[in-house]
Amino acid sequence: MTCVLVTPWWRRRVAGDGSAAGGVAPTAILDWRDPSVRSLARATSSEDRLAGLRAAHLVIAGAVRPGYAVRERQPISRTLRRGRGSCSQRLAILEGVARAQGVPTRVRGLLVDGRFWYPRFPRAKFLVPSRVLVAWPEFRVDDAWVPVGELFGLLPELAAGPGFSNDGGETLFDAVSRTAIDWDGVTCGTGGACDLSATVLADLGRFDSRDELFRRHGQTLSGPVTRLVDPVLSRCAPS
Repeated sequence: MTCVLVTPWWRRRVAGDGSAAGGVAPTAILDWRDPSVRSLARATSSEDRLAGLRAAHLVIAGAVRPGYAVRERQPISRTLRRGRGSCSQRLAILEGVARAQGVPTRVRGLLVDGRFWYPRFPRAKFLVPSRVLVAWPEFRVDDAWVPVGELFGLLPELAAGPGFSNDGGETLFDAVSRTAIDWDGVTCGTGGACDLSATVLADLGRFDSRDELFRRHGQTLSGPVTRLVDPVLSRCAPS
């Protein structure tokens, strides 16, 4: 049983019109003008925009170890300095690096069933939020928006391998480099475990930045709960 008490249940999370221009400007979360972020952006930059983003993803995967932090609005410069972060925080670093490289970004807001995270917390299912707000980045490359799940190939191509079970040490951030993370049922019928569309409770549309998404819809956990549990969960890592 998921827990509704730890979520901001009083919010009316209504889908927007789905349009967002995105951009490259720094934000409170995507503070890419910080020297640590700019250094990472320079080290992975490439004339081939996709190649640069893939390189940045691989560097972040190695430099920032996964954890269960829940402070969604944490600046990416702080996450880099700490050397650990949640899946969402690591995705945010990739967004910031993209903007530093001149690649516009935006995010898609998805409300995902909390039961999707049961395998990670088998003994504490009662504490899992009923709905988890996922900020899924998209990158403007060659006049087309590329979701983070397709940085390493099209979803039908990536679906040929094993899917993502949300169990063990691999996170969504790590998994996009090897398999399809399919929120829309594109890979339905391929025989793999890549179709995650059944876990999506609501599509909130696109937003110019994750700052705007969280400003309009809040974080997954209510503010007091976030401040209470983040110091503990941020030090825990997937096994």
